[in-house]
This record gives sequence, structure tokens and C-alpha cells, in this order.
Amino acid sequence: MRELPKDIGSQVQAAIREDVGTGDVTAGLVPLNQIAQGRVITREAAVMCGRPWVEEVFRQIDSGVRLRWHTSDGERINPAQNLLDIEGNARSILTGERMALNFLQLLSGTATEALRYVEAVKGTGCTILDTRKTLPGLRTAQKYAVLCGGASNHRMGLYDMVLVKENHITAAGSLTRAVESARRHVPGLQLEVEVETMKELDEAILAKPDIIMLDNFTLAQMRKAVAHNNERGRHAKLEASGNVNLDNVREIAETGVDFVSVGGITKHVRAVDLSMRLEFKSA
Repeated sequence: MRELPKDIGSQVQAAIREDVGTGDVTAGLVPLNQIAQGRVITREAAVMCGRPWVEEVFRQIDSGVRLRWHTSDGERINPAQNLLDIEGNARSILTGERMALNFLQLLSGTATEALRYVEAVKGTGCTILDTRKTLPGLRTAQKYAVLCGGASNHRMGLYDMVLVKENHITAAGSLTRAVESARRHVPGLQLEVEVETMKELDEAILAKPDIIMLDNFTLAQMRKAVAHNNERGRHAKLEASGNVNLDNVREIAETGVDFVSVGGITKHVRAVDLSMRLEFKSA
């Protein structure tokens, strides 16, 4: 069950403030009581995502605008498919059009990219994770979209999971000390440690974090790390990270790692090609 982000309203409010500012001067050229009706179609295959944001855009701009959806978040959509019928005050629809499409295109693009990675590793038992490499201010939205695409979320931010990286290790004095400090200070949080060498992997295995991230390991090193972790009792799960793309993700998953984290799902996202087509009539 995907839980909707609690900050959809504030995300939309920020978008309206950014786009409308002191008022939509072009929409002011349209007769006050003119009615618009139309539809949103997709020009390409994708995974639909962003419906709650579109609804919130028009709720904040003009709750009298009527939306009738033909698809839901997480569903696959096909070229030329009608996603949404819309009708209401022409000024309101024209003002909200770009914001609504921006959310829908971005989030559908994120969900679609997530699905591509999920399908690429199908049957391996490996889980695709997102990262914190999200668009500023839209993290919860993109994390939701990742779930719509069938992938899983890594930590939401710096507050809900401990991830010990190179600089933390250096500051603490050693990987072991960093793990011990984390266990003392935030014992209830999941703990992950990043390693860059087989020597660091050995130390991490002994420290028994929940997850060990293999940073930029080669395929051969990953296979060796998986075997070594299994021999040591597999107290931690393994996550592969760094330079992951659709061309190599299956090979990475087939090494036996538990997770592959992919920053590109949210960082390199390409908007889905959507269009809103409108007709106008008198009130």
C-alpha cells in the first residue's frame, strides 16, 4: 500500500507561488465566464503517476474545475491514451495547466524509470532502491513515484537511517568506532556502512551493521564480497552502488547482492510526453 506524502499541499502551493506570482496576466485576456473542456493524453508508453498533485493544483486554484480520471497511479499507460477529462472555468484551467502537467510528467517519468530497472533485474531476487538524489523540494513526491514504478525507497533523509560513509569513518577514527558510536546514539535506527575495499568489507562484517554498501566495486569484487559475507554468517545484507545504469544493472544483480541503489531513477529523470487539449465554449 503506497502512502501519499503529507506535503502534497505545500509542494503545490510552492509551485503556484512560483508560477502565478501576483497573477496570471495572460489568462486575464480570456473572458471571465468562458468554459473550457478537454483531456490529457499521453504520447508514449509509461507508468502513470501524479494524480493527487493534479487534483491539488485545481483544488487550490479553483475547486469548481471538474476532473474525471481514466487511470490511476501505478497503472501502465499507452500512446494516445486519454488519462483525464477536465472541464471548468477557462481562466482557472489555463492557469493550472502547466503546473498540473509538470507534476504529472515528472512523476510519471520517475515511475517509468523505476519500472525499467525493476524489469531489468526481474528474477534475480535483487531489490532496486532509490537514493537522496532527488529534485529539491520534491523528494517525497519522487519517492512516491518510485514506489508506483515497483522499486523501493532507501532512506527518506538524514534522519531516518544511519549511513556511515568515508568522511564519517575518517572523523570517527575507524569504521568500527563509527558503528559503535551509531549504535550508542541512535540504537533504534537501521545502520548501513559504506565500504570501498575488501579490507573495509572485512571490518564492516565484524562490526555487524544491518547493510553494507559496496561502493564502486567491480563485478568480480561484488561476487567475492557476496561469497565472503556468506562465509562469515551473512549478518548484513549487501547493497551495490555507483555507476549503475540499465546496461549493467542485471549483471550487478546477478552477483548475489541484495540491493542495487540507483541515483539516476530520480536524478536523471526524463518527463513523460503528455498533452492537454482544450476546447472553449460560452458559459
